[in-house]
Amino acid sequence: MTPAPARIHADLSMALLKQLLAYFEGKPCKVYYAPFDVRLPEGNEPDDEIETVVQPDLLVVCDDKKLDDKGCRGAPDLVIEILSPATASKDCILKRALYEKHGVREFWLVDPANRVATVYSLGADRLFGKPAIYSDEDTVQAGLFPDLNVDFSKVFPAQPKTVRERPARYL
Repeated sequence: MTPAPARIHADLSMALLKQLLAYFEGKPCKVYYAPFDVRLPEGNEPDDEIETVVQPDLLVVCDDKKLDDKGCRGAPDLVIEILSPATASKDCILKRALYEKHGVREFWLVDPANRVATVYSLGADRLFGKPAIYSDEDTVQAGLFPDLNVDFSKVFPAQPKTVRERPARYL
C-alpha cells in the first residue's frame, strides 16, 4: 500500500482546488479531486475490461458525456498531479506518457520540493510540446482556458526568511 502523501500535498491540493473552483463556478466544466477514478480505455471495450484506471490529484472535465457514476471514462481536459517522493517517477514518466497517449489536453506537474509547476499542453500532433516552467512566485495562465490564472504565490506556503549571522572573523 502506498503511504498517504505528506501534509504539504494536501495543502497544495486544497489551494489549487480553491482557485479552480472559483474560476469554474457557473461554467460547464467540472472540477474533481482524488480519489476520483479516471478510466482510460484503449478502444470501445466495456468498463469492466478497462485496464488503465488513474486517480489524478485534480482534474477538469468539460464533456459531460465522459462522466458517469463511476467517475470519468476518457481523458479529462486538464489533469494536475502533485509530486510526492513515493510517486514522483511514476507521475513524471508513466502518467505523463499515459496522459499524452489518451489525449489529456493539459497536464500540470506540481513539485512541492522545488516549488515549481511544469505545464504540458497537447499540440496538434497529439503530443505534449516543450513544457512551460513556473516558480512559486508566478501566475500560471492555462493554455486551455486562457482566462484561468492560477496564482502560485497563493498555492505554495510562504517560506520563512532566513536571517544569517555575519560570520565571525578568524585570526
